[in-house]
Amino acid sequence: MMKDASDTSATLLAEQRPAAATEEFRTHVLAGLAGTPKKLSSRYFYDAEGDRLFQRIMAAEDYYVTRAEDEILREQTDEVLKALANGHKRFSLFELGAGDGAKTRHLLRRALEQGRDPLYRPIDISENVLEQLEARLKKELPALRYHAEQGEYFEAIKRGFTDPSEPKAVLFLGSNIGNLTHERAIALLKGVAEYLGPNDRFLVGFDRKKDPATIRRAYNDREGFTSAFNLNLLHRINTELGADFNLDKFIHTPEYDPSSGRALSYIVSTCDQVVHIPGAATAFHFKAWEALRTEISQKYDDAMIDDLAKHSGLRITEQFTDSKGYFTDVVFAPQRSRR
Repeated sequence: MMKDASDTSATLLAEQRPAAATEEFRTHVLAGLAGTPKKLSSRYFYDAEGDRLFQRIMAAEDYYVTRAEDEILREQTDEVLKALANGHKRFSLFELGAGDGAKTRHLLRRALEQGRDPLYRPIDISENVLEQLEARLKKELPALRYHAEQGEYFEAIKRGFTDPSEPKAVLFLGSNIGNLTHERAIALLKGVAEYLGPNDRFLVGFDRKKDPATIRRAYNDREGFTSAFNLNLLHRINTELGADFNLDKFIHTPEYDPSSGRALSYIVSTCDQVVHIPGAATAFHFKAWEALRTEISQKYDDAMIDDLAKHSGLRITEQFTDSKGYFTDVVFAPQRSRR
């Protein structure tokens, strides 16, 4: 899983959104709804309301992912920081999909305490999240060097990773890699590996295969935050693109396949209905119980992690796991120098 404002705030957010971003969103939505099967990318979950709901999900009792990785970075801070800094006092710490940066602050705070001088470079699709993160860090860690990048991972990598002035450590936490298809996961890892020198490091969080009941609860929490999070995507389409989705006629339905390790989230139409989006060439017909896929969340075992490394030009240097064995943070280095 990659992340209730009032209608007024959502409308203001839509009005402030750059025209290019709105057009990109429109293009994606129209293509996704016209496809067979219908699907939308989880990257578009994150408007202001989506950000707020994701924070609620991460704090929910049923959602173990955040707590498991937080335990690693809180209880093994020195070991993880040592692996990432790799002997450097001054280095750039990139984070793909930074969110609220809560787990990363364990590392940043400790790095400053140790007399290190990290430049924190968070990357996130949500400008709203980055603004909140910057405000918080200015209060909590005023000595921290900070430079944010708003955008999609691949775009930000091209913009920011070419700076050779400091050694790099890169974070990809929260099992966000599980939201990518196998091919795109390899492409992202390769994309990062291409810019890593022999002393740079790349930490990736992997949600591990485990009791299927535990995973199913995490994606269908009893408090209903995950359901609201998924359905908010339809609300965002209504608000920003002028669509007429009736949210009362859709339900959130997650699935988990323990053989493949794939958790999937769907928005399912409860009746035969038609949705209109201004400017679209045609209306979009939903059959009763037709599914619109919104998210893939891959769970991993050791063999799958090894395979990703092998096909991405990376080698594993360290691994850190929580006390329940639910989650693993893996530190990679390039198989050979790319410079």
